[in-house]
Amino acid sequence: MIKFEGVMPALVTPLTADEKLNVKGLRHLMSDLLSQNADGFYVGGATGEGINLTREVREELAVESVKAAEGKPCILHIAATNFNEACELAKQAEKAGAAAISAIPPLFFQYDEDDVYNYYKGLASCVNIPLMIYYNPNAGFKVNARFAARMFEVDNITSIKWTSSDYFGMLMVKELTHGEMNVINGPDEMLLMGLSAGADGGIGTTYNMLMPYIRGVYDNFKAGNIEKAREMQTKTDKLINVIISHMTIPATKAILEKMGYEVGNASFPMKRYTEEEKTAIYESFLKAGFER
Repeated sequence: MIKFEGVMPALVTPLTADEKLNVKGLRHLMSDLLSQNADGFYVGGATGEGINLTREVREELAVESVKAAEGKPCILHIAATNFNEACELAKQAEKAGAAAISAIPPLFFQYDEDDVYNYYKGLASCVNIPLMIYYNPNAGFKVNARFAARMFEVDNITSIKWTSSDYFGMLMVKELTHGEMNVINGPDEMLLMGLSAGADGGIGTTYNMLMPYIRGVYDNFKAGNIEKAREMQTKTDKLINVIISHMTIPATKAILEKMGYEVGNASFPMKRYTEEEKTAIYESFLKAGFER
């Protein structure tokens, strides 16, 4: 069983003005993140605007991100509003060389636990690589520890991205699966709490520009330097507070643009900040203590 560990950026998707993939921008960003010791990448998720992008862009993103990862694992988020399309995206991700696929639960309509179980089991059957459940309460379906443990019984459902502040629930996932389910922390501002609750690593939006800070939290925790890890988490959270005081994905892209990365704007209809607004956000980021 593949076990994902360490810190993995939830990669932004660099886009052109007409919302095509900016391959040059993708390669530049991923190359720099690798030089900062990223352990892998989560591609096309919420941060990557996956469900807003065309299938053509998502398929190109799968191919190009795996190439640019230089052997580091890429987890491809393949959820779509249509199950069959999600299954086709999963197959294409596997063909591209993804280490795993991932998906949020089905959206909008009401589904009970059996419906969601069948959805994930169906997606898992589309491929021969692992499936990572993506739990985010904003998606609408509450994944509790008992349900996660039930999903873990499916052969290639091996992990869960736990983007929730319910750390008791995370502890119980580990307990109910005898410590075997690969649990990855989602909330960037609470990485230290997730690691303390048994998470094997972290996936996050702000890792795109805060990798040295995030590495400081993770590496110090693993080394037993808890006070230093807490200090790094506190520094990180001051910066995260700037981002979440705006629209998270557009603000993340605005900061990355000011750092010299060609990531473009967020996909329509998300907010499009003016150049003046981008400068103001970046200046707030600097005032909060950001150092490259």
